Amino acid sequence: MKLFDVYPRYDVTPVRAEDVYVFDSQGKRYLDLYGGHAVISIGHSHPHYVASLQDQLSNLGFYSNAVQNPLQQRLADEIGAQSCLNDYQLFLCSSGAEAIENALKMASFHTGKKRVIAFNHAFHGRTSAAVAATDNKKITAPLNQQQAVCFLPFNDLNKLEHELQKGDVCAVIFEPIQGVGGLDQPSGAFILGMEKLCLQYGACLIADEVQSGFARSGTFFAFQNTQIRPHIITMAKGMGNGFPVGGILIHPDLKASYGLLGTTFGGNHMACRAALAVLDVLKNENLQRHALKMEIYFRKQAQKFSDVTVKGRGLMLGLAFDFEVGPLRKSLIEKHHIFTGGSSNKNVLRILPPLTIQTHHLDQFFTALNESL
Repeated sequence: MKLFDVYPRYDVTPVRAEDVYVFDSQGKRYLDLYGGHAVISIGHSHPHYVASLQDQLSNLGFYSNAVQNPLQQRLADEIGAQSCLNDYQLFLCSSGAEAIENALKMASFHTGKKRVIAFNHAFHGRTSAAVAATDNKKITAPLNQQQAVCFLPFNDLNKLEHELQKGDVCAVIFEPIQGVGGLDQPSGAFILGMEKLCLQYGACLIADEVQSGFARSGTFFAFQNTQIRPHIITMAKGMGNGFPVGGILIHPDLKASYGLLGTTFGGNHMACRAALAVLDVLKNENLQRHALKMEIYFRKQAQKFSDVTVKGRGLMLGLAFDFEVGPLRKSLIEKHHIFTGGSSNKNVLRILPPLTIQTHHLDQFFTALNESL
């Protein structure tokens, strides 16, 4: 049987990984500055993470949400403590796209409305409502186009209010730092104004933190460099360090009822232990603050390159050039054994390393970049 051929792949076959390095089937070592789409948060094969999963698997790998699972409450308590959002409610699922689907569904239930406002260059996932709110027609099937979605530019409160005034918007969904879109960010003033308008016109504000959450931006969630309180916050990727897990945090004003949301695999025992292990390491190794320190160092090193702009925050970074970076990414992999990422902005090189990265790893990257340019 053939694999359904939808992924362009580099000729690299990883077989082992440790911290910020990936080793291929030929024994070559690669510096991982991409983390598999920002998934690897605490480093590959972290000892505490591995031990936690091994311990859980040796006792109970899975049972459904039809029974008590105290690990879910432990996880809720720890997310609440580290994010300072203790009064929110946690619903667990299995992926970022599933988190987005549930967030949009929850907003529609709460408001009784169905139209969604998203933003230019947004990427929220590939499932039904998530891909409809993604600004990429190439991956939106006719089936998905049934969803009522309006795309607006960042930082234009007049256009946002014009749409909200129509009275049919259930949700405004935004990425505090756009991932696939190329590390663009709305201004702090726009974020504050967006929250005010959502409250005024009865729409839910959804912060998509699937890629930027769990300390990657230097705050636990990227929106937390403002004072807003979104109705719903989505998360996944770095939450499980590679184990499939996602979730949404739900404002206390939104009420639960039996059967409102549901999932087969979400919140299973292994997923909870994976996320708890990640939170342990984030706290014990102070990786949130470390992400900010690495950003400062990265920006300082990048200043040595002319005509290069640094985008993003923490360890969710991009380098914007005046040329398309596809050949550069290929050179970095093939000649220098360094993984980096691209985006829908073809001129942006994305840097999404494990949060355990150190200055000498960044030195290695900038040396390779200088040689490649």
